[in-house]
Amino acid sequence: MRDQKDKSPVSRRDFLSTVGVAAGAGIAAASGTAAYFAGPRPASAAPKVKGNIKDTPYKTGHITFLTGPANLLGEPGRKGHLLAAEEINAEGGLLGKRKIETIVADESAGTDANVKELRRMKLSEKIDLFTGVISSGNTPALGPVAEELGVLTLFNDGCTDFLFDKAVPNPKYVFRVTNIQSADGITSAIGAARAWPHAKKVASIQPDYSYGRNVHEHFMLAYKAMVPGAESVAEAWPKLFSTDFTPHITKLLSAGPDLLICGLWGGDYVAFYKQALRYGLFDKMKVATTLAFGGQPHAIGKDHPEGVLAGVHANYFFLHPGNKRWPINDSFVQRYYKRWNEYPSFESDGAYTALYLLKSAIERANHLVGGWPDDEAIISQLEGLGIDSPAGYVYIRPDNHQGYKDSAIGMTKNVPDYQFPVWDPKSVITISIRDITAPPNWPKPGQGHEESTAAANWLKTTWINNKA
Repeated sequence: MRDQKDKSPVSRRDFLSTVGVAAGAGIAAASGTAAYFAGPRPASAAPKVKGNIKDTPYKTGHITFLTGPANLLGEPGRKGHLLAAEEINAEGGLLGKRKIETIVADESAGTDANVKELRRMKLSEKIDLFTGVISSGNTPALGPVAEELGVLTLFNDGCTDFLFDKAVPNPKYVFRVTNIQSADGITSAIGAARAWPHAKKVASIQPDYSYGRNVHEHFMLAYKAMVPGAESVAEAWPKLFSTDFTPHITKLLSAGPDLLICGLWGGDYVAFYKQALRYGLFDKMKVATTLAFGGQPHAIGKDHPEGVLAGVHANYFFLHPGNKRWPINDSFVQRYYKRWNEYPSFESDGAYTALYLLKSAIERANHLVGGWPDDEAIISQLEGLGIDSPAGYVYIRPDNHQGYKDSAIGMTKNVPDYQFPVWDPKSVITISIRDITAPPNWPKPGQGHEESTAAANWLKTTWINNKA
């Protein structure tokens, strides 16, 4: 409680945040459910709407890779977004009135063009929401522009720590649904340390931009903390969207590593693994990845080796958990496959869940203020919001607007049921996100340390300096 002598003003947003939990409980009770989940509902479960709601479309701008090698991630995200929009619109739209309309642009146009397109979407198209974005090179450029324009933003990916560590350290309008990037490297490090604890000589192949640099640093920090004597013996840095990985493969082979950590993604990873097969790379070293299973599941062929630690951006694979233990994902996979005739990826889950997070926040805000809630009210409910998604429980932390969910990783295996490799269910490990990310309000770069990220400083402080 605030001290009665404290007369400092309370903003509308702060006030709404303090009552959001009670409001959420009320909506859950009204709909007859114990928790909000990402997925369609029967008419009988629709929340009671307060006030008059206009029926004008709710306009969304969505930028993602529609062409090129990164389309293996961009297209599933687009499809996940559209599936959620179609389901929400089938229920009448947001608050039963406002149907979602989406304008899509190609992220492959480049960062400068993406910034111009975001401005156009907001100023000319009058979008209400901005979503999408795959590349970690783009979110730090787009985040500050979204804040400047005052456009509510739910990034589905572009997971770099730098977005909220440096580019937008005090976000208001910008949120992100996917797990933070440093968690990728740490998740793969934990998986590798458990599977191959005697692998001391580590090589690395990463795309030569922020994602690859981040993966390499955080993997090595975590792996060295868990495997005494581990050392880096070779690094390869191909340009993003390379087509010839031969010189990098021969460099890695010549170093004779025990373990390779690979952060290549999309079409780059597909090209790499197929070329690496010709050199017998997978027979000569263990391989851990952050995004081998990050694209469309069917993009990886049966020729992919078994026993590779296959990352999925640290959170979602369509067959996990198995044995019908998570019906929310089971039904999502069924609906996605029926709509698109393919299986979803982590991008599908992220884009899909983003719209249901928005829907939940709007319903909670309507319950508080009546009528259509403004962005201040919606933001107050997004902060601290959690829902059950296909990937599991996802929570938006209030201090940095970052989404968090437990991570998972497993080994590749070929099975008769699929024309592509999947996770060996016996190999899958799940990791509490609290164990691999810096806690709320951990100092950011420039706040008492000069590490590249808050996560790097947290790793060095708690994993390395305090280890037995």
